[in-house]
Amino acid sequence: MSTNINQDNLPNLQELEQLANQFFKSGPADVVSQLPLQQTPEAFPLSGNVADAALFNQFPHINAPSVSAPSSTIGGGGVSPSAVNQNNVVNLKDPQTSFADPNLSSSPHPAAPVRDSNPIAFGGQFPTKPGYGYDSYLVKTDLIPDVSLKQSFPVEQLSPAPEGLFQLPYQQEQAFDIDLKKILSDIRTSGPSNALPFTGAPVATEIPFYFLSDNHGLPAVKSEPEKVKPAGLSHIISPPFDVNIVRRDFPILQEQVNGKQLVWLDNAATTQKPRQVIDRISYFYEHENSNIHRAAHELAARATDAYEGARKKVQTFLNAHSINEIIFVRGATEAINLVAKSWGEQNLNAGDEIIVSQLEHHANIVPWQQLAAKKGLKIKVIPVDDDGQILIDEYVKLLGPKTKLVSFTQVSNALGTVTPAAQIVQLAHLAGAKVLVDGAQSVSHMPVDVQVLDADWFVFSGHKVFGPTGIGVLYGKEDLLNETQPWQGGGNMIKDVTFEHTQYHDAPSRFEAGTGNIADAVGLGAAIDYVSRLGMPLIAQYEHYLLVYATQLLKEVKGIRLIGTAPDKASVLSFVLDGYKTEEVGAALNKQGIAVRSGHHCAQPILRRFGVEATVRPSLAFYNTCAEIDLLVNTLHSLKR
Repeated sequence: MSTNINQDNLPNLQELEQLANQFFKSGPADVVSQLPLQQTPEAFPLSGNVADAALFNQFPHINAPSVSAPSSTIGGGGVSPSAVNQNNVVNLKDPQTSFADPNLSSSPHPAAPVRDSNPIAFGGQFPTKPGYGYDSYLVKTDLIPDVSLKQSFPVEQLSPAPEGLFQLPYQQEQAFDIDLKKILSDIRTSGPSNALPFTGAPVATEIPFYFLSDNHGLPAVKSEPEKVKPAGLSHIISPPFDVNIVRRDFPILQEQVNGKQLVWLDNAATTQKPRQVIDRISYFYEHENSNIHRAAHELAARATDAYEGARKKVQTFLNAHSINEIIFVRGATEAINLVAKSWGEQNLNAGDEIIVSQLEHHANIVPWQQLAAKKGLKIKVIPVDDDGQILIDEYVKLLGPKTKLVSFTQVSNALGTVTPAAQIVQLAHLAGAKVLVDGAQSVSHMPVDVQVLDADWFVFSGHKVFGPTGIGVLYGKEDLLNETQPWQGGGNMIKDVTFEHTQYHDAPSRFEAGTGNIADAVGLGAAIDYVSRLGMPLIAQYEHYLLVYATQLLKEVKGIRLIGTAPDKASVLSFVLDGYKTEEVGAALNKQGIAVRSGHHCAQPILRRFGVEATVRPSLAFYNTCAEIDLLVNTLHSLKR
């Protein structure tokens, strides 16, 4: 069966609906009858890369938590009682399995958050040996109740998978199904015949911040025009999140290490860069390179627009109130030092107290120690429990009238612990203290809203969020920044200079003396574009599944000790292995092409809290797969054997 494509590059709506309806009628009746359709009664959201209208579990071996209503699968819809065995495990081979549960809306699922009505495909070709990875899978979220991303399910609920391949519903495709997939694929990949290939140029003209006219004199880069999509099809043609497709954007993931394909599990140290970021930086140097803000020529205009456009993207990414609250620095370390050596020097006096947590990276300890030694300040430390969680009761005891600053991490780089950041900020403000939040390990794993968080400063590094090295961000509340003395002097940050007096600009310019890292700021903007298109909620959800999968398998390794077992964690796993030094484990993994961090992770105080000087630290990102985790765990098993 085939269909015609009209002049707007869209298929004939009537024919496409017929194809879709024919597809739906081939499945169980309850799949169609129970769908909470939003627009057209006959349109069901399909994934363009998997031909499965049914819902099935991302990890079929994960037991669903007990609920009063029929159990629901992790990341999928409800199942009929006939498809659930005594252990509450979904049996995908049961021909009576139903993937639409009329009671699902009244039975909250603690594991799978909902984002919107689009299907989310987490695809991947994984090994099929017992207990390990699987074939391509699809996670549907439009039937899942809305729950917090921070809720999680106990890893103890994991159980080994049956041996062999899983037979997925609708695995045997019909002819019309294949045609329908081809049509949907054509919609996604095709465009106007005169569209230019991607060259690294901005998707659209950057917002003008300087003197600008038309397109900077460059050849017009034509982007695909907006199409008026039929109401019943808008959610069908939305692209899913497929890890295999995402991986193609990262050239380095094809690199060979010791004759093996690279497995990058050192994401807490730095993340890899998508082609879109690499090409955007190259395009800047080829077409826009200039110093900014000063010269009255065309390249200065282009460079200024690109640089300030990146600032605007960061503002949107963090939901800052104003673009003036975004300051470009070298990274989170420089941002913390900036606050210490500007606001700290200006406002803290002998006897004042600074509170940090036991989880902190050295970058959030050393600058405050230096300031304390210079000005006679006192540093207090919030302790953690045996799982690596902040002890809020102990924190409250540390607060007092002398507390002037609380500085803490939102996510521990050594343990992965997610701290109760909003609560810590609120308590500090009640005590009259300012608050700095280190977001270096959080911005790549979860959505961040600085207005909701209400911290006075928030810092992060570009290279931790798939951007370039040497660029980072200090967010600060605008009034506070304008009241703070600059920490460096030079060009670009002044209104007027005489030999007797200098008048400074307001933020952000007052903190960006000299020529900044213009190209990498633009690259950071491209990285933010990339993760924003994927969607931070989807990234957080997928990484959570990977973390649970990896945690359970690592527990099965003989002689392993996990360091940091807080129930609320980001994608970091720290461990030690009996009989091996951490560097020996790292070297053994490297022989298999697996990159992990072995050492103290610039967080010696928290590791010593657990009686160790170093750990092995695999850390995950959204381009990692279950197959890579399998290889990691198998290598550790082989060491113990």
